[in-house]
Amino acid sequence: MNACGGENSSIPQKCQDSDDDFAPSKLGTKEYWEDAYKRELETYKDIGDVGEIWFGEESMERIIKWMKKQSIPENARILDIGTGNGIFLVELAKHRFTNLTGIDYATSSIELAKSILQEEGLGSVKLQELDFLNECEELGEFDVCVDKGTFDAISLNPEHAEEKKRQYVISLKAILRLGGIFVITSCNWTKEQLLQMFSPGFELLEVVPTPTFQFGGVTGNTVTTLALKRLS
Repeated sequence: MNACGGENSSIPQKCQDSDDDFAPSKLGTKEYWEDAYKRELETYKDIGDVGEIWFGEESMERIIKWMKKQSIPENARILDIGTGNGIFLVELAKHRFTNLTGIDYATSSIELAKSILQEEGLGSVKLQELDFLNECEELGEFDVCVDKGTFDAISLNPEHAEEKKRQYVISLKAILRLGGIFVITSCNWTKEQLLQMFSPGFELLEVVPTPTFQFGGVTGNTVTTLALKRLS
């Protein structure tokens, strides 16, 4: 479940706006993602195309490079929140991380991810169809949690978006151990906005560099990636 396209694709809603609120969108609904991944699953079965890689391959590479730089153990328990097609899990496994779990609330997403992982010979990676906001207690505790666009999608939910954002933080604290690391990539929220929404309880470890653009003499970022540490 993700709200934005890859770094080189067109993004379906305004990103990095200075406003605190976003207009409700179908991108925030389960029905949208069920249909989207159902189409991607059919395409994968037909021609073997894994579908959209959210924020691009470079985004995955940057996160994994950062994790390696932090000397995160290869057996660390890692959760991919809103796994989509599961490609990030594939890349983590290729870098020898061994204790991987992906969750998504879309049945078609989990079916697609399972097909791709099996094709890659990665049947040991755990996949679970699960609503992170309401069923996270089933997951246990993790050392690292990664979100590439799922919090963005939740922010666009047509019903009770503010409540859902607050519940996301509660759910995250329920499954990320004290001292654990949360890496979030967003095309909707700035560094300052994310830090506000995830505090108290988290501190900034590092801003993971992302591509910049220039327009009218002003330099900005198309996406924001933060590494946060859980304090309480």
